[in-house]
Amino acid sequence: MNTDLCPKRHNPSGSEAGGSKKPEMSGYYPILVGPISDEIDESDVELDDSDVVAPDNDPPVEASELDKAIDLLTEAIKLNPSSAVLFSSRAAVFVKLKKPNAAIRDAGAALKINPDLAKGYKARGMARALLGLWEEADTDLDMVLKLDFDEEISEMAEKVKLNAAKIAMHREKYERIRMQQRKKGENTDTLKKGEVIRIQNAEDLDAYLEVALELSRLAVVYFTAVWCGPCRYIGPACERLASKFRNVMFLKVDVNEAKGVAAEWNVGSIPSFHLWECGATVDQVTDCNMYSLERKIAQYSA
Repeated sequence: MNTDLCPKRHNPSGSEAGGSKKPEMSGYYPILVGPISDEIDESDVELDDSDVVAPDNDPPVEASELDKAIDLLTEAIKLNPSSAVLFSSRAAVFVKLKKPNAAIRDAGAALKINPDLAKGYKARGMARALLGLWEEADTDLDMVLKLDFDEEISEMAEKVKLNAAKIAMHREKYERIRMQQRKKGENTDTLKKGEVIRIQNAEDLDAYLEVALELSRLAVVYFTAVWCGPCRYIGPACERLASKFRNVMFLKVDVNEAKGVAAEWNVGSIPSFHLWECGATVDQVTDCNMYSLERKIAQYSA
């Protein structure tokens, strides 16, 4: 457990508190504060976008040989609108003209006619790369290599795959953050503010302490027993403290009910209070001095 995330406390007595340590808890990940948008922000991903162009919304300035090729292919498509080769050929010309949207439309039409046409995937993959659609481009160029290996796109395919991998890693990072925030929200719902929570067994105690750890909350573990006379009078005082310190988790453990917990926590007498934070006991009160307990709670929960 990374206790560096927890604030360092000053022990007014100048010695280690109580000598009791709760076993460290593993699998802890820091919770990031603040909502994460459902949209992936790629602005902080270093991508090779040197060939990316703006969407082709502007008409060509002047005619060229490529423009003439577009005209010829357009006439040919009018005569044979079911030719996947013609559509993919015009898509390839649109790629050379840096008209990726038009190329994607034609390549899509070609692949609708012939889903196994490598030339269609090639044109669409290159067009998507021009738009910075790296993952979609990677899928298309992979299909080209599966259907008909093309040396012309091998270099571009490597660049596209590298960028696609970076985007995928970035998405996984954001998904981990979202999962942490969802878990934090669930844990906040579990926290019963202003109440003394009754612990049934060791597993129950560990579960609540895990919530306290992830929410960076102080927990007061209160050991009691039905046969303990002073405990009957301390109970209402604990409820008052729980109501006052609503961000502190108060956990009541009956030593006869939650068998084995007292031994695990080295409880020598009852009532006793263990102030637990960041995976370990930070202080103790082993008598009925509720003033001392309140003062320590205020100190550690500040």
